Amino acid sequence: MSLKGYVFSLMKQEVYDIAVIGGGPVGMFTAFYASLRHVKTVLVESLATLGGQVTALYPEKTILDVAGFSGIKGSAFITELDKQLHLFPVDIKTETTVVNVEQTGELFTVTTDIGEPFQAKKVIITTGKGAFEPRKMQVDGVDELVGQGVHYFVMHKQDFANHHVAIAGGGDSAVDMATMLNDITRSTTIIHRRDNFRAMEQSVLALEQSTVIQETPKKISHIEKQKNGQLKITLAQVKDNDIVNNIVVDDLIINYGFISESKTIQGWTIQPEISGQVFKVNQEMQTSVPGVFAVGDASHYPGKSDLIAIGFGEAPHAVNAAIRQFDPQRGGPGHSSSMVLTDGKLK
Repeated sequence: MSLKGYVFSLMKQEVYDIAVIGGGPVGMFTAFYASLRHVKTVLVESLATLGGQVTALYPEKTILDVAGFSGIKGSAFITELDKQLHLFPVDIKTETTVVNVEQTGELFTVTTDIGEPFQAKKVIITTGKGAFEPRKMQVDGVDELVGQGVHYFVMHKQDFANHHVAIAGGGDSAVDMATMLNDITRSTTIIHRRDNFRAMEQSVLALEQSTVIQETPKKISHIEKQKNGQLKITLAQVKDNDIVNNIVVDDLIINYGFISESKTIQGWTIQPEISGQVFKVNQEMQTSVPGVFAVGDASHYPGKSDLIAIGFGEAPHAVNAAIRQFDPQRGGPGHSSSMVLTDGKLK
């Protein structure tokens, strides 16, 4: 391409003030807050729908640690975030993977697997730890039973009504799943390798006060599909693998957490400094690449906790810092309580 053609192609590219990459809960709120500050914003998400892990992995789970909600189902939480996101104009690109981000003068050129590249003055990464998949159970034959009584995801809890259900795992998701399903199942059993659960204290207390059967400290050594469709689960001692007992259930939900990877981001031209799988940031949530920010589970600093509530606090910080860089005259944001919303517009 000639220099003239290259310059012309750049002139045709859409230019945004802020590009938010990643459409999980924190990405949705980041894009909303940028639109609240009345800057031209685009939100890019590789999945078909917004909501990230909440939508894809635990839409039925009750979320307890976000301010303003005494307890809200994951899917309802994303619905509320989506309503908020659409209060002001935001370009939303779903089923779109960012394959490259490179610096072009004072702008960043964002290339995706769909359509023409676009440019942004600043970039905020909200991808979490990258693409995710469930951590698999290492028991012979279990993979062949997925969809036949063995589950890694719970999309509709009513699918388990009046069933005998076992849940393998001991973290927040497993404990919350057990207490949530126990209201509608014929019986619920949680299987964990340790005596103590690795969940929020109140979640563990709710489990202790429920009728959920606790098989601890034990591990699953064998699963057998029976003629009537039920699963015979053999439990063993963790230390010596000696068989302890068997239980028979209709469904086994495996909840060992998820494995994340960021291979797509590793192929970008810009490569901010990382810590593990996420980006090191300063007090303004800026990475080692000026103009590129990271919030939520995509960011790291000393003392960081990977909670949605933390990401919600980081989002305005990053947006405000980004605006100060490309428009220093605007100053800081006003309080939202002083803004008047009329027909979807700020007055």
